[in-house]
Amino acid sequence: MNNNHRFSKKFLSIALSATIGLSAIAAGQAQPVAAATVTTSKATKIINLGDNYLGVKYKFGASTNITSAFDCSSFTKYIFGKYGVKLPRVSSAQAKVGKYVSKSNLKKGDLVFFSTARTGKKIGHVAVYAGNNKILHTYGKPGVTFSNLNSSHWKSHYVTARRVL
Repeated sequence: MNNNHRFSKKFLSIALSATIGLSAIAAGQAQPVAAATVTTSKATKIINLGDNYLGVKYKFGASTNITSAFDCSSFTKYIFGKYGVKLPRVSSAQAKVGKYVSKSNLKKGDLVFFSTARTGKKIGHVAVYAGNNKILHTYGKPGVTFSNLNSSHWKSHYVTARRVL
């Protein structure tokens, strides 16, 4: 993503926040500072960080000390770790942290887990739910990318989801 696009996204986000805030004040409503707001903010920051790595190549077993290549779990470990959320190294272990969340109750920032050809029916892939049925993850040729959770492949390989925020 180029700097102009990144600036535009940040400016739009700030402008929208200010507009919503001023509308709430004008309507005589106090702005809630709830845990849900903090969680949404952290989830958005994590997804935005991941967005900066779109196209970075996929490499199975990639080191967690590099950002020039990721596998699915090193990617989630890295982007969540930058915001203070410590995750285990592999997707099957990441699937055991946080709280279970049903597919119908997914929120931005939830971890979504899938089976793979390599793992059979067991968990072998992790992604971040980005809202609007999109997942942010890395695999194969596209590397870090967004995919549609409801596409035939991801829908048929879905296993579970966890809320870690």
